[in-house]
Amino acid sequence: MNAGIPIQFFLILATLMFFVGVYGFLSRRNLITILMSLELVLNSVNINFMAFNRYLFPHKMEGMFFSLFIIAVVAAEAAVAIAIILNIYRRFTTINVEDVDEMKY
Repeated sequence: MNAGIPIQFFLILATLMFFVGVYGFLSRRNLITILMSLELVLNSVNINFMAFNRYLFPHKMEGMFFSLFIIAVVAAEAAVAIAIILNIYRRFTTINVEDVDEMKY
């Protein structure tokens, strides 16, 4: 079949990245590290899309298109999240989740 890296290696890497991202998202208190953990989760999804595309449908490009779409959405999400984090820092002079407990319109 394919004379490359077995699909299990990609799945193990994606699983490890996913659970490290979930752990970081649930356990961290800093908004930047929470954002980085979310990026890890979405990158593990990209690895799965690419691996399954390569091994199940090697002559089609659907997995790559989905990955490019996710990368574009994540870039926009990161830009908006960093802008929000900067405004939170200007208002509260901290980016810890516990210290930001007041919303203002």
